[in-house]
Amino acid sequence: MINIKPVSALTDNYIWLLQHDQQAVVIDPGEAAPVLDYLATRQLQLSSIWLTHTHADHIGGVSDLKKAYPQCRVYGNDHWAGVDEAVNEGSLLICGNQKVKVWHIPGHTTDHLAYLLQDSINPIQVFCGDTLFSAGCGRVFTGTMAQLYDSLQRLASLPEDTLFYPAHELTAANLHFAQAVEPHNPDIKQAMQKAGVIPTLPVSLAHELRVNPFLRLKQPEVIAAVLAQGLTAEDAKQPLAVFTYLREWKNRF
Repeated sequence: MINIKPVSALTDNYIWLLQHDQQAVVIDPGEAAPVLDYLATRQLQLSSIWLTHTHADHIGGVSDLKKAYPQCRVYGNDHWAGVDEAVNEGSLLICGNQKVKVWHIPGHTTDHLAYLLQDSINPIQVFCGDTLFSAGCGRVFTGTMAQLYDSLQRLASLPEDTLFYPAHELTAANLHFAQAVEPHNPDIKQAMQKAGVIPTLPVSLAHELRVNPFLRLKQPEVIAAVLAQGLTAEDAKQPLAVFTYLREWKNRF
């Protein structure tokens, strides 16, 4: 059995730690100190590090973790510095007795990865970095809006009991924006009442389909909101245009 724990780091980062027996995997270690403390307290050995992308708040702790655990292997794209094992779309890993599939989900960055932990019993568990947040999504840096839209649509195609493990605790702020988009959505109101208790993660796809405006692009109230913000009626017929307008609105919200 794999136990998944959030290790808080920096301002609002979560470093997800997967424990199987006395071995541990960490995902996107933005700093080393909280991971080292966690491992030492529980007498765990760090076996590998999985990276979703190479922004500083996701890789800042890699070097020090490698120094402390030199046998540890770093997984990521082959052109990322410090990677020991190259993975990309379709790569398969093993964690404990569970399979892990790698997806390429560009948009936030051109080479962003996700790790999907799956077995025959439990819901799929997706470590999605900065692509999908609860009630929101990441900004576009080196990717494109079209890529981010496609990546979110792909994630939304998974079974509704899928659990997402984003890399940041941004739920409360995202819900404030979601409420501005859909002020009459009762699921958003209910989620806001619970968002003060952290961690708010993981979240199910079923939940996100009810509260995340970036997955609700065809909802009448979402379309009405972007029209009121200035999107043309013709553009509002195109989900990608609605998505792009929403993301740009969120940037200045």
